[in-house]
Amino acid sequence: MTEEGNLILEIAAEKMAKAVEHLNEALLGIRAGKASPNVLKGVMVDYYGSQTPVTQVASVTVPDAKTILIQPWEKNLIPAIEKAILVANIGLTPSNNGEHIRLSIPALTEDRRRELVKQVKGEGETARVSVRNARREAVDAFKSAQKNGMPEDMAKDGENEAQKLTDRYSKQIEDALAEKEKEIMTV
Repeated sequence: MTEEGNLILEIAAEKMAKAVEHLNEALLGIRAGKASPNVLKGVMVDYYGSQTPVTQVASVTVPDAKTILIQPWEKNLIPAIEKAILVANIGLTPSNNGEHIRLSIPALTEDRRRELVKQVKGEGETARVSVRNARREAVDAFKSAQKNGMPEDMAKDGENEAQKLTDRYSKQIEDALAEKEKEIMTV
């Protein structure tokens, strides 16, 4: 494989890896009935006029499988954190005792589990599309390189390598989806 061919494959692999990484991040945010600090990932608190992630203004712990405990570093932040959680619409209602905020994770209903599985599959499809787009770009780049003087057999080898990359990353996506679906459907 020429240097140009290796570069094309390297770029495609990087894009595919980013798609899988993005999928894994998205799956962390989908709660499966177990308490996880990742649920609060997108929650922003108004902290002295600027939007700040909850994790930067409070200690977030998981004392048990059904509870998230948020201990603000400044007590005057409790109302702001509660408001931020409600505004973020993550499906949890905060309760506080003046010291810290407690989020109780409700048990998932069968319908909610199915909704979450649909959401997981949607995230998976987005990742698959990104991987296929990266493959298409690589194949187009090899065809273009062939027109500019790359030998045909080398271009075909490059296209085959791009397909192998696609298969490998697609398998990672399928594995991540199956694992998350199993986690959600486990009662």
